[in-house]
Amino acid sequence: MQGHRVYPVHEHGFILNPGEYCHHKNIWFACTPNGLLGDLSNHDVIEHEDGTITVSPSILVTGGQGEIRWHGYLERGVWREA
Repeated sequence: MQGHRVYPVHEHGFILNPGEYCHHKNIWFACTPNGLLGDLSNHDVIEHEDGTITVSPSILVTGGQGEIRWHGYLERGVWREA
């Protein structure tokens, strides 16, 4: 899935749709392709000249009891499941 960078709509927050990501108050956030919000503060994020990002290590979103809800990669703005 091709992701898209969005910018906060005002200083207090942002809205992300599946596949989107943004930088807000010195923290990168992303919405996985299945619609789960993730805080990327525990990841290394490289911002490329075209505004896309690459995140490492892989992005893992879990639910209760450690259930995996989404696991994959965001490389140059493109989402890919692990």
